Amino acid sequence: MKDKDPIHAALAEATFQAFREAAITLPPDVIRAIDRAAAAETNPVARGEFANILRNVKAAAELGVPLCQDTGVPVVYLTLPPDVPLTQGLYDAVAIGCRRATVEVPLRPNVVDPLTRQNTGDNTGPGMPAIHVRPGEKFTVTILPKGAGAENSSRIAMLLPSQVYGIEGFVVETMLHAEGKPCPPVFLGVGIGGTFDLAASLAKEALLLPVDTMTAFEQQICDSVNKLGIGPMGQGGDTTALAVKVKTAGCHTASLPVAVNVQCWANRHATQEVRW
Repeated sequence: MKDKDPIHAALAEATFQAFREAAITLPPDVIRAIDRAAAAETNPVARGEFANILRNVKAAAELGVPLCQDTGVPVVYLTLPPDVPLTQGLYDAVAIGCRRATVEVPLRPNVVDPLTRQNTGDNTGPGMPAIHVRPGEKFTVTILPKGAGAENSSRIAMLLPSQVYGIEGFVVETMLHAEGKPCPPVFLGVGIGGTFDLAASLAKEALLLPVDTMTAFEQQICDSVNKLGIGPMGQGGDTTALAVKVKTAGCHTASLPVAVNVQCWANRHATQEVRW
């Protein structure tokens, strides 16, 4: 069903285009991070895995097919300028774009009822797509498809305020438990501060930051993760994490929430400006 409102129709179209781009191609900074790690890798098996990854990326782009059979669950970020009101119609338009992408890209229908496990068949349902809204200068839609292998390895902890020293250890421990399950080498989004739920949101949002550069703090954590030696696809190697990205928020004086959102090497996301 199409929405006749021009803004809603434009959002549905932009959502579809962003889904298609995110499913099939990787952002340039993600490619640069993979290329850099592949060039530096010394383990022969790991070098072979990097070669497979890069062939996968090239083939998906050339054939116009998704990078991975797990096309994830739809995580959506909307940026609204002052002249675009937040209405139910925007949520409905995103759902329309998601359903269209499921059929035309195509995307694997991944969304199920959490208790009955009944599949909705179109990647929509209660709470899905997961839509996050913020103000901005332009009307944009960003799609971050999230596969289960990486998402299932993600963790959150409520540390004590005195345990700032434990943040790095918690991130490393997360990957130690994950091992090869999230299809490493991974990108790690880390949310620090806020509340229990905000820390998790920050961790996922951190995956949208440029990944071909890191702060000294991010690099320190990344280096520690790479000392685990898990390597590409869990086969061993120099690179377990391609990058660590951190977002922070103020928190209660008695709290230190820390969340780690794990993302596989295919850190898929795409943004489209909505024009009508």
